[in-house]
Amino acid sequence: MFYSQPLHLAKAAELKQAPPKRGAYSVPIAGTEQPDRTPVYRAWNSQKELLRTLDPEVTTAHDIFEQTANRQPKNHCLGWRPYNSVTKAWDPYQWLTYETVQKRRAAFGAGLVELHQKHNCHHPGQYGVGLWAQNRPEWQITDLACISQSLYTVSIYDVLAPDATEYIINHAELSCVVTSITHIPTLIKLKSSLPNLKMIVSLDPLDGGEQDGHSKRALLESMATGLDLAIYTMEQVEELGVASKRAYNPPSASDIVTINYTSGTTGPPKGVVLTHGNAVAATSCGLITINQGKGDTMCSYLPLAHIYARLAEHTAFWGGARIGYFHGNITELVDDLKLLKPTGFMSVPRLYSRFGTAVRAATVEQPGFKGALSRHVMAAKTANMKHPDPSQATIKHALYDRIWAKKVAAALGLERAKYMVSGSAPLDPTLHNFLRLATGTDVVQGYGLTESYASATAQSTSDLTTGNCGALAPCVEACLVSLPDMEYSVHDKPFPRGELLLRGNNMFREYYKNEEETSKALTEDGWFRTGDVCTVDERGRFIIIDRRKNVLKLAQGEYISPERLEGVVLSELGYIAQAYIHGDSMQTFLVGIFGVSPDLFAPYASKVLGRPIAATDLEAIKETLNDDKIRRAVLRDLERMAKKHKFAGYERVRNVALRLEPFTVENNLLTPTLKLKRPPVVKVYRTLLDQLYEQANEEQSAPRAKL
Repeated sequence: MFYSQPLHLAKAAELKQAPPKRGAYSVPIAGTEQPDRTPVYRAWNSQKELLRTLDPEVTTAHDIFEQTANRQPKNHCLGWRPYNSVTKAWDPYQWLTYETVQKRRAAFGAGLVELHQKHNCHHPGQYGVGLWAQNRPEWQITDLACISQSLYTVSIYDVLAPDATEYIINHAELSCVVTSITHIPTLIKLKSSLPNLKMIVSLDPLDGGEQDGHSKRALLESMATGLDLAIYTMEQVEELGVASKRAYNPPSASDIVTINYTSGTTGPPKGVVLTHGNAVAATSCGLITINQGKGDTMCSYLPLAHIYARLAEHTAFWGGARIGYFHGNITELVDDLKLLKPTGFMSVPRLYSRFGTAVRAATVEQPGFKGALSRHVMAAKTANMKHPDPSQATIKHALYDRIWAKKVAAALGLERAKYMVSGSAPLDPTLHNFLRLATGTDVVQGYGLTESYASATAQSTSDLTTGNCGALAPCVEACLVSLPDMEYSVHDKPFPRGELLLRGNNMFREYYKNEEETSKALTEDGWFRTGDVCTVDERGRFIIIDRRKNVLKLAQGEYISPERLEGVVLSELGYIAQAYIHGDSMQTFLVGIFGVSPDLFAPYASKVLGRPIAATDLEAIKETLNDDKIRRAVLRDLERMAKKHKFAGYERVRNVALRLEPFTVENNLLTPTLKLKRPPVVKVYRTLLDQLYEQANEEQSAPRAKL
């Protein structure tokens, strides 16, 4: 039977085409120059007009889901692995169809409106519903339900500290929070500080599972007695919605789809107001980048409170793919991947670094024939990738992909993957190429922010370069502005350098109830100041080279970007899981506090100390962290890394302290998206940092000091 490709997928395939041979991916628009700014850049295929949607009939996230659900109602949509209390293990994936999800989201959306009316919390116009849970089908059903009634969700990171949760609920004026059962006691305890909160909806059943003769519902309701707080289950709200016979209340493109609170490294989080128009523009570009389609599968594990993950799932919905949620334990993610066999995988450099370390250990670093064969395969594939004629360059190999690379990919559960996408932080070029060649899969790097709905630039799968974020998405335009105080200029040679400014159909509307921060973030002519320092090469590929905010000045007057150095450490030294590099204006060198990864650090420490240390023996690992032999071995590794990457002398780390997990969300040194909160880190570890400098200075002044 003839299959007609839907309009939006056909359009995405058309726009996915690479520019003419050796042409620019992003092009400067003539006549748009301004003093101390570059010309405005746009994607080569959207120079005349920025993309809003791949289908004129689709203008909202509501339309995205409805179009696919009506086109393929019986196809798998959302999947999860139930826990089997008998076998004490996770069962295989179970699936809800698009039709089932469509019916449940309609019922739940109607029920949420009824609930707000019942408790006299029905605000005029749009209002928000809190959503606090780990990734699961019910998270997405809740989001879709709110969309169906022109409500918007305010997502709360699953690992958020109570004070930040309290701030978001109050700032967004939420009357209702939909959450997993584990968070309900926290919300009840916070209720005295949450005057607007009237309703909690549990995503988990509350009846049954009795303890001391009381159900979960009875225990929670007793905790909430006298607090003017009602507790419902998702099933109750869906039943209320069905009984109401309330029809859809579809949103418009200008309506809010979410207020996404940034996990700011300083100060309270800012509520980024994103519209349906933003969502559709970004999703259109997502489909162009990864080309999701019917029969494809994605694995959901990145927190859905992060806009990067939400964009990935919008893209899956519009493409008609199915989404399988990980079972909640990140250390067992590969088990889920092996069951799902996703056709695409979106992640962050931290996980890709772990993948790379594990693959190297199992292949090219193996002794004997296995290691020799692996190194030969990688050498042959590297030669293919570096072919003198760029049009002939490829990461593929007719024989070795079948007998070697496919097995490597299968060990990660990615043997069906057509692409891997990396975002949120720079991907080390060496790791980037290694993953491409070892798995035989396209690995592309992208760049985006919450304010840009996670969409700004992305590499083309036909571009085998590394160290860049690719070309502009067709929905957005960009320019660079000079930063004289950091000695970056748009007149620099060979390429312009400056702060990246963005403007387009995917860009946020404002920071919620925060005119001051909104005005700081936007220029008078509507450009968003990203804070990222970029250069643009001859083919219009954007390269992040620095960050405006986090710049250190050492005693000799040199400026240092610690985040760039930390990224190299994490990609080069697999046993390091966390890295904080510190510079002091009174010192001429850098020191660091590093967190180790037990499973990879244990064999490293065993080799250095000449005695076995088990990865599961955390106490033994903690003891080794204070061993001077280990410290000196790590410093030698850092020195080799610095030479490899041609770091200047002042960029080299001269002393380190090792810890098991120095930075966590719980100790308020990491944001929920696992970004370092640099000022609090300095405050907490001030004494240790001073000791590191003192020790390093003593060792440097000692006549026979050696690493």
